Amino acid sequence: MHSGAGVIAMRLVHVVSGVLWVGSVAFIAALLLPALRATGPASGAVMQQMGKRIPPLMLTTSLLTVLSGLGLYARDSGGFSSSWMRSGQGLTFGTGGILALIAVIHGMAVNSPTGKRMGMLAAGMERAGGPAQPEQMAEMQRLQARLSRATTLAAALLVSAAALMGVARYVR
Repeated sequence: MHSGAGVIAMRLVHVVSGVLWVGSVAFIAALLLPALRATGPASGAVMQQMGKRIPPLMLTTSLLTVLSGLGLYARDSGGFSSSWMRSGQGLTFGTGGILALIAVIHGMAVNSPTGKRMGMLAAGMERAGGPAQPEQMAEMQRLQARLSRATTLAAALLVSAAALMGVARYVR
């Protein structure tokens, strides 16, 4: 693949996977988690499905976005030239990249384990067959609140990263 086509392919992967990643996290933070929290115990089946489907989506889109972004950054910087990296454009792209990396690390350290615990708790509550025990409900509410805060932070980081990426080419 010649370099022009390679850059186009890398940019296409970066933009499409980034849109899916940022959009998914923003949707989850702003709409899905508040709706699930409002439905209480009835959200258990949805939480189980989310626990199966969302982690692979987040892993795939975040890795594709970050890796293709790193490739684009290396190319634009001329192999990580310090003078370009200190330019307005380099600093803006770099800051956006750092925010995205923080979101990835935060997602792996907080969001993913919290979501897994919620799924396991929901499955246990469903297997029990009767009404949820007060301690189970309290734990689910605590986990939902933690996931909501963590996802809101991830959404803020990713929207900020996307905004920086969107304007970086115009910063001098």
